[in-house]
Amino acid sequence: MRKIIHNTFESGNGIFRMIPNFIPIKFGMPGRRLKIHPNDYYAFGLKAGTIMERWLCSVNGTRVKNPDNPSQGISYVLAEDGEKFTLKEAIVELGEELIGEELQKKYGTFPVFSKFFDYETPLYFHFHPKTEIAARVGCEAKPECYYFPPQFNNYKGKRASTYFGFNPGVTKEDVKRCIENFSDCDTKITNLSKAYDIEAGAGWYVPAGVLHAPGSLLTYEPQWGTDLNCVLENVVSGEIFDEKYLYDICPPEEENKVDYIMNAIDWDKNYDENFKEHYFRPPVELPKTQAGLTEKWICYGNDYITAKEVTVMPDAKVVLKDTAAYGCILIQGFGTFGLFDAESVNMMRVGEQTADEYFVCKRRAEKGVEIHNRSKTEPMVILQHFGPDNIVYPDKKTTN
Repeated sequence: MRKIIHNTFESGNGIFRMIPNFIPIKFGMPGRRLKIHPNDYYAFGLKAGTIMERWLCSVNGTRVKNPDNPSQGISYVLAEDGEKFTLKEAIVELGEELIGEELQKKYGTFPVFSKFFDYETPLYFHFHPKTEIAARVGCEAKPECYYFPPQFNNYKGKRASTYFGFNPGVTKEDVKRCIENFSDCDTKITNLSKAYDIEAGAGWYVPAGVLHAPGSLLTYEPQWGTDLNCVLENVVSGEIFDEKYLYDICPPEEENKVDYIMNAIDWDKNYDENFKEHYFRPPVELPKTQAGLTEKWICYGNDYITAKEVTVMPDAKVVLKDTAAYGCILIQGFGTFGLFDAESVNMMRVGEQTADEYFVCKRRAEKGVEIHNRSKTEPMVILQHFGPDNIVYPDKKTTN
């Protein structure tokens, strides 16, 4: 395997072509915007669930294990002659040659990944605990970012709004009462929260500890590489959730689970009266460096994750330079990406290969990736996600 990893790395000139990584889910309704064949939403069997997520350049498996697919959630690299290996194996073998010295020394891995999640109905009201809570069940904190790509959002789903935090006047006792009654009645906990309309072409940052109930747009979500929730909403669009979703963050020895959950919530952030001002993320355009190239920060303003939207105009040839390793996906157009023929997906079959997802090593990112948009009429659009070695705090400025 070592030889295959090195040969693939060298033949791709520091770029890996990734294999699509789909995740079946046992709750919710599919939004059917992932561009997979209509017959393939149950490709892993009814027992596994419905495909509603695609994970991008992930080195982490799902928290809920699938005995029929122990590596569920882990992304694979496509090698020559149909061989494959995991991105995790490549990082272990190549280390800082792949992800850079900073990430290798501090984390020993690429600590973030991104995903598309595609639900027709809204998700439950939940939060991801901070490190000290998550560590007690073997996980980490999960800060995350949302961006809503227009290319996937002609249909908005059932509720294109997201609840964040709590309304002024809501007391901790109001919240505690909902938790205590989780298994007894529909607590209607989102009545205590505020919904914000979400729009294609913009996004949000969600710190660990903040309650949120994501709306039904297909969402591009760069996030920390972990998978732990505490669900406070027990009835969502008529679907009932078991208390196991509520208590997932609680270690087995914890007797007073309600108070434990209450103490895990970041109350200051959830009561923030200027929540949108602090956490809404309109795109921020970077200064122009080349004709035919537009770059916009779409996830920024935190210490963990960034993401960028790159547009290459028709028939343009550009060199895309960055300071850190990244994962990326082509969501519109076709052309070349480094040495690879690249194209966005119109419709794919689960289990077949695509040419839309890549992982770029730090050295290649610094030297630049040559991109040629071979279309005469349509732009190439690429989404990139970076880890904590490429953090930016630009001034917010809405661009079209």
